[in-house]
Amino acid sequence: MVLIDRPLFWKHGRRFAHLISDSSLDELHEVAQALGLSKGFHGNHYDVPEEMVPAVLARGISQVDPREIVKRLRAAGLR
Repeated sequence: MVLIDRPLFWKHGRRFAHLISDSSLDELHEVAQALGLSKGFHGNHYDVPEEMVPAVLARGISQVDPREIVKRLRAAGLR
């Protein structure tokens, strides 16, 4: 399952969220490509600019608390 957290962290004057998969990196890359994310991969997540979050949510991707992101990555062995 692909998940996103709230855009909480600042980088280059913008806020970003984290997009992850709790299943596999292949799933994550596939969804990121469909969203047009060609940059921002950091080992187990993509950084998603705040202005893209509504489009991500419109695709049915669930928004969760950042702590849930960490929990899911650990459970999947991706962190």
